[in-house]
Amino acid sequence: MDFDKLLKQATDQVREAAAGVLQGVDALLPDDEPVGGTPAPVQRKVLAVIFNPRIQSAGGRKLSEALNWNNPDDLIPRHIADLKECSYGYANFQVVERVEVDRFPAKADGFVYDGDEFVKCFRQNAGFHQPDMVDYHRILADFDVVNKVNRGAIDEVWLFAFPYAGFYESIMAGPGAFFCNAPALEGVAGAQRRFIIMGYNYQRGAGEMLENMGHRAESIVGHAYRFTRGDANLWERFTRYDKTHPGQAEVGIVHFAPNSQRDYDWGNKTKVMSRADTWLKFPDLSGEGRIMDCSDWGNGDLRAHHIWWFKRFPHITGSANGVALNWWRYVIDPNTVRA
Repeated sequence: MDFDKLLKQATDQVREAAAGVLQGVDALLPDDEPVGGTPAPVQRKVLAVIFNPRIQSAGGRKLSEALNWNNPDDLIPRHIADLKECSYGYANFQVVERVEVDRFPAKADGFVYDGDEFVKCFRQNAGFHQPDMVDYHRILADFDVVNKVNRGAIDEVWLFAFPYAGFYESIMAGPGAFFCNAPALEGVAGAQRRFIIMGYNYQRGAGEMLENMGHRAESIVGHAYRFTRGDANLWERFTRYDKTHPGQAEVGIVHFAPNSQRDYDWGNKTKVMSRADTWLKFPDLSGEGRIMDCSDWGNGDLRAHHIWWFKRFPHITGSANGVALNWWRYVIDPNTVRA
């Protein structure tokens, strides 16, 4: 048996496969763009589905009104404006279809709340149905989501509801879908591209909406860098905070500012050395850090922190080590991330 010949054949096959993979990666990367330019703004089309049933015991008022919660139609434009600001004008979301539904969404086991019973559970903080998970596949079918995504009528879905609606903050579906603050939604037949379903709670505000988007970003950008090791993994560097990297804090993650000691600790007054502001000069990450505390990111205001965090995302043209240098490209379109 000619082992040298077999080795050469195997080597050639590996090279051909690698070339195919690299060609696929190249198709996803803006290699024809010079590094350091300003990316052209991108439009993203949204289907907004608002579950806001009328409550009989509250005189037929909508749930959001009966419990004095936020109006989703006030939250949507504010969230869109925040994302445009955070991305320096790159991310432009537009609600192209808005549907308001006078019913509760069905749970995965078929359970549907009665309006008066839900209000009673909420006021008692007890008695909520378990398991809590919503029936995503029914929502996709009810609103013809897959067909709309396939023909380009929409790019993603924003669901608005209430506490215990059973939504993930974000979940991805479609071919090659991966973890996006939730396991990929399986069994979405016929989808021709990836899309994200956001779950927003209109009991909460614009800051919490940015937090949902922040966790989406953490999942997607982290996934984009999953093959990158060492100093080339800019995401690993960006997300350092003092508790995990003493004296080497950079920007941190959504739940942990540079000096945070626990989740949601955005109001910590402890002073630490951080290089967070060097990311405002990306791709030049040289320079010294400086002493920072919560006064730098809003003194505990979660919306202010999240805007501060997002504004330090790299947002220039070009790529390095197989990853685009505009992280917003990945955040708003998961199809641009190699599978």
